[in-house]
Amino acid sequence: MSTKIEVIRICQHCGKEFTARTTTTAYCSLHCNRIAYKAKQRAEKIEASNKETQRIKNLPIEELKKREFLTVTQVSKLISCSRQNVYSLINTGKLKATNILLKKTIVKRSDLDKLFKEPTNRLKTEGIPETQKQELKEWLQAGAFDIADCYSFNEVQDKYGISETALQEVIEQNSIPKIKKGWFAYVPKPIIDKLLS
Repeated sequence: MSTKIEVIRICQHCGKEFTARTTTTAYCSLHCNRIAYKAKQRAEKIEASNKETQRIKNLPIEELKKREFLTVTQVSKLISCSRQNVYSLINTGKLKATNILLKKTIVKRSDLDKLFKEPTNRLKTEGIPETQKQELKEWLQAGAFDIADCYSFNEVQDKYGISETALQEVIEQNSIPKIKKGWFAYVPKPIIDKLLS
């Protein structure tokens, strides 16, 4: 025995009110049904295409993660920073690297991973005055170089015949860490010698 029912519904495509014969009818006509079906198919194709594009974009990163040795450019892509920042990490001793050719620097993947591991030997700063804490922080940022291994600004200017303005530009452009001691600022000798000699 069939039952005849009439249900007032709203078309999910055009938004018009219509009388349906089932409680699951979503569209007012075959025309609206076809348009909605095509729109759904189009959306699924676009989503699939976007996922494929993202997969292709991520492919080089996934390939880099598998490599044992990386160039500076590859390291910069992997950690999303500039090549200059990678060289800064190398020059300050925070990241180990090897020059296998004149212009070919190689970084071991395991050394890069160590850079991002939580250091177990953090300096304890309890009971230290704020000014000394700041000096400690700057010293650590400078790769923990000893003052004996650093030049003062005047020493760099005298040794390389460079003006103070030009020196400041070199420091900023290459992200060279500075250690401040009282009125004076110091920069690590190995980094300055490599850049200016």
